[in-house]
Amino acid sequence: MENAAKKKLFRYYEWYMMAMGIIGQILYYAQAVKIFYTQAAKDVSLLGFLLGFVAVSSWLLYGVLIKNRPLIYANAVAVIGAFLVLVGILMYGNR
Repeated sequence: MENAAKKKLFRYYEWYMMAMGIIGQILYYAQAVKIFYTQAAKDVSLLGFLLGFVAVSSWLLYGVLIKNRPLIYANAVAVIGAFLVLVGILMYGNR
């Protein structure tokens, strides 16, 4: 495969991975919507989502340091979603 063709294929795959990374992080938003809709988070693990928040925050920082757009975009979406879940747990976890 030619070098130009490899670069083009890589560019398309990078866009694909950015989309998949963002779509994969929707799980945080689904959990946040459920918490805020039901106003209940009794059975949601604070520790689990806190660890998830630390993990995606670390990946976001790594993406920024290496200037990798798919990592930055996907993990920025994840950090916001995980933060929303944590807020919901703190607001409604004792009910």
